[in-house]
Amino acid sequence: MEFRELMEFIDHENKRLGKLSKLYPEPDNFSDRERIFARTIKLTEELGELCDEILAFGGNQRQDKLAKHNPDNLSEEFADVLITTLILAKTMNIDIEESLRKKIEKINDRYK
Repeated sequence: MEFRELMEFIDHENKRLGKLSKLYPEPDNFSDRERIFARTIKLTEELGELCDEILAFGGNQRQDKLAKHNPDNLSEEFADVLITTLILAKTMNIDIEESLRKKIEKINDRYK
């Protein structure tokens, strides 16, 4: 997937989230601040799920959780964190492509 395609999906998903309050309880009457808060909490939830999968990947979960563990979940949880992060950035009017470009440049400059 190209970055452009990913960002088109993020735009589309951002619009869907405003309409699908059964999946994500974001009423149309949410203020911008409330929407940012709700999406930040969602990101925290997704990060927690990723942490659970990382623990399972290393065999560091309880045995009952390990018995039910599906190794395919790890990559999906990474994707969930990335998608949720990009949606939050979109909600906050962050130009993520420009932000990434600047950050990569900054990191590369450290090694010059």
